[in-house]
Parts: sequence; C-alpha cells; structure tokens
Amino acid sequence: MSATQAIVTDNRSKRQVERDTRRNEATAQKRLTSRGATIAAVIIAIFWTIPTLGLFVTSFRPGADSNSTGWWTVFVDPSFTLSNYADALTSGGTALTLGASFVNSLAITIPATVIPIFIASLAAYGFAWMNFKGKNLVFVFVFALQIVPIQMALVPLLSLFSRGLTLFGTQIFPGFTLRDVDHSFATVWIAHAIFAMPLAIFMLHNFIAEIPGEVVEAARVDGAGHGQIFFRIILPLAMPAIASFAIFQFLWVWNDLLVATIFAPESSLPLTQTLNSLSGTWGNQWYLQSAGTFISIIVPLIVFFALQRFFVRGLLAGATKG
Repeated sequence: MSATQAIVTDNRSKRQVERDTRRNEATAQKRLTSRGATIAAVIIAIFWTIPTLGLFVTSFRPGADSNSTGWWTVFVDPSFTLSNYADALTSGGTALTLGASFVNSLAITIPATVIPIFIASLAAYGFAWMNFKGKNLVFVFVFALQIVPIQMALVPLLSLFSRGLTLFGTQIFPGFTLRDVDHSFATVWIAHAIFAMPLAIFMLHNFIAEIPGEVVEAARVDGAGHGQIFFRIILPLAMPAIASFAIFQFLWVWNDLLVATIFAPESSLPLTQTLNSLSGTWGNQWYLQSAGTFISIIVPLIVFFALQRFFVRGLLAGATKG
C-alpha cells in the first residue's frame, strides 16, 4: 500500500470513528432523555418557585395591602414601595437592628469559614502525604465524627467555654475564661470551626490525595520541606476543593441560628436571630421579614457566583478515589 493510500485509509477511519461517536452520543441522549421527565421537572420547578415569587412580591407591597390581600392581587391592583427594605434595615425584634446584625453575620461567617479551612487543609495534607503510626485509624475516627449530631456537643462545649480551658483537671490559663471575651465573636468562631472540621478534612483529603505523587517527590528532591510543599504546591492545586467547601461552610454559618443563639453574646447576634423576630410579637409585620429575607441572601449569592467555577470540580474531587 502506498503512502497516499495509507493516508486516505486513515482519514476514512477517522471519519468513521467520528460518525460512530456522534451516533452513540445521539443514542445515549435519546435513551437518557425523557419527555415526561422533562415536563415533570418543569412543573416541579414552577411549584418550587411560586412561594419565592410570592415572598419577593410581598417584600415590595405596602404593609396594609399585605395584611389584607394576597400577593397575587398585585397583578390586578399593582402597588409597590421600597419602604419595607428601609424599615427592615432599621428595625429588629432584638436589641440590634437588621443592619447591625448584618455586620455581625459578616464578622462571624468570614473567620468561621477561613479558620476551619486552614486547619483542615493542614490535617488533610498530613493524612495524605505524611506517614505516622495509626494514620488510617485516626482518619476513620475523624470521618466518623460527621455522624455526631451538633446538639450532642452543645452542652459540653458551652460548659467548656463557661468554666475555662482545662487539661487533665488543670486550668491552662489560670484566672482566665472565655467569659472574659463575651463581647467578641471568639466562642462562635471556635464552635463553628469544631463542627466543620470533620467534613472539611474529609473533602480536602480526597482532593489532596489525588495530586500526582511525582509532583510532591520532585519538590522533595529539590530540597523542599513539608511547609514549602504545602504552601507552594498543595494549596494552589487544592483551590477547587477549598472553594467548594468554602461555599458550603459560608452558607451554613450565614444561615445558622442554633449555634449563634447559644454561643454569641447579645451584642454579637447574627442576622438570622434578628430576622427571626422581625415580624413582630404577633406576626403582623411579616412583610418586613420578607424584605429582610431578600436582604439576607445578597451575600450568599455573591459568594456562590464568585466561586461557582470551582464548585463542580471540587465536588467531583475524590469521587473515584478515597
């Protein structure tokens, strides 16, 4: 066979492979796509969206209209106002206004997201690339902590905070307890960091363990220690997993009510606590609560859209390798 004939045959083979690939893709798409499932998904999406739409419309309706008629009457008698949002920011059922508690939520959420990520990434690197006795057993123990309900740890942790830090019956800092920092957010940061640690270590370990060993070995050959490997190689490569967990942790802490209510002092209550009591004693100002709800979702939406390009990659990290 001449060279020209070989090239022609090779081109025909490539075209045939492309045709077969397209045919297989079309067949798979046809089998996996169902018109009934699509219609059902659209119907579910519509019913899921209607309450949100109603809440959004209510947030712009005058209070008198919201208390007397349903939100759907806006299509017949439209009446809108921005005063609900202004009143929601300057009102609050607690000692704090919604605007002040919004700032408190930022002060709680950002450190409560960064602290566990930093500690968990160090632990994940240790479990993935450092050899020590009992490593697998300790990792399984950390993984198993995810099934422990938060409610079981609330009372012991609160007791620890109120009595001070002790070790084997000896107070580590004599004369000092965490009650001395009641005006700060320290107790809430520590509580959120503790509760987030098992999941953070598990997610980051799965990603870091998949980093090619040749990269780490090459750095070791060049004389890099664990600190240089971690900060210069592992952290940049693990950013998708870190961003994915950051989204989960940020949303969880931002929307948290239980932990903040128990551990945060009165001057540091978050947005959720103020939002919970914004409707008034008898619930007659629930239209303000609807406006406050949409104020509260601004920051989570910004965080999600800013990190969404890492989200899918981070979720799929470690899907095929434990």
